[in-house]
Amino acid sequence: MPERGFAAEDPSLKMKNEDNRRWCWVSRRHGVFFTLVLGVVLFLQYNSIKDMAPSWNPKQWLQNHSTKLFVPLKEPNTGLRDTKASEAEPTIAMFTAPSISAVLLKTGRFLSTQEPQTSHQSVIPQVVHPHSTRPTPVPYVSPGPYLVEYPYEYHFTINEPLTCEQEKPFVVLMVPVAPHNRAHRDVIRSTWGSERLVLDKVVRLFFLLGMQTGDDAQQVHKQLLQESNEHQDLIQSDFVDCYKNLTIKTMVMLEWLDSFCSNASYAMKIDSDMFLHVPNLVKMLLNAPTSNYLTGLVAYNGAVLRDPSSKWYLPPELFSPPVYPPYALGLGYILSLDLTKKLIEASRHVKAVYIEDVYLGLCMMHLGMSPTNPPEGAHFHVVPLAYDRCYFSQIIATTVIPSTNRLWLWKDFKAEGPYCKNP
Repeated sequence: MPERGFAAEDPSLKMKNEDNRRWCWVSRRHGVFFTLVLGVVLFLQYNSIKDMAPSWNPKQWLQNHSTKLFVPLKEPNTGLRDTKASEAEPTIAMFTAPSISAVLLKTGRFLSTQEPQTSHQSVIPQVVHPHSTRPTPVPYVSPGPYLVEYPYEYHFTINEPLTCEQEKPFVVLMVPVAPHNRAHRDVIRSTWGSERLVLDKVVRLFFLLGMQTGDDAQQVHKQLLQESNEHQDLIQSDFVDCYKNLTIKTMVMLEWLDSFCSNASYAMKIDSDMFLHVPNLVKMLLNAPTSNYLTGLVAYNGAVLRDPSSKWYLPPELFSPPVYPPYALGLGYILSLDLTKKLIEASRHVKAVYIEDVYLGLCMMHLGMSPTNPPEGAHFHVVPLAYDRCYFSQIIATTVIPSTNRLWLWKDFKAEGPYCKNP
């Protein structure tokens, strides 16, 4: 009796085992072949990834796709394209955008009660493939740390669309201010912003705001609606209100002026920490050009700062010349209202850098224009002036020392009696 485990001595079983061994050998050969093919595929894929690696840096990708500070709160209009922008000849090669899909704002909503959006992420536009009925999301591409989202279809969440038509102002004062900064607005309303009729000319004040973000955004928006009902001087648009978006705020200001206040003769953009002598402003404008006019404290041969730690750093790849074209400093500048439409058109061809006054200078250069010096060089001051009643009566605008009580300053300045004492 054969021992257990040696049944292969049976001829039929022996043949079957031989067949099994041949099948296993063939299977092993096929397995080896499959393994070799798989190895070749993996090797080629590895080389492909390795070759791609220098252009795909995870940190760089995150930076390029970051939406912090620069992302507007509304979905862009991706259905229309500005053909004029794509056909225009570039004036400054490094700043020309060959084609920008944007529709400049022409609508307004009076005291909208909609809640502000507080998300920092962009709404991703949808593109439909020609052979598909389902939309395919297009990844958001940040413009980079030194550019902002403009042109773009922003909307007004708080507006005063009829005021200029009804009051027909000679000059409009536009003050950019943070949404939560009610104190600055109240100080201005109680001081130089209170002057409405000067030298028989109507002067109108508006505050320009973006959207508050954070946990208190909805509360701030409700407070702004109440403030607007009380004063009728707030203009708010749906971009994130932050320092890096001042260019957006400036361009939205121009859009609003063009859409709702084009019957005024002049507008002045002025910072909220400034002192403004409104009668001197009006007096200057009564003798000023009525078209293509932009004035203020004009900077010439302003150095382009290349230190990355600087607040106003701009890399050479965005602007290669060592100096900027002439531009009026953002603390306070005046423009004739015919310029708003021209600057908006220029902005379709000039990439929007985050330094707002420089950007207007670039747009002016694109138009072949330059800012005009004021009649008197001492009319505008960027270095804070210590209060002196006599000297303040001779200027138009200046920054003031931060510790100055501006309510007291205004009360003293408007007191009866001559500004300057006789020597």
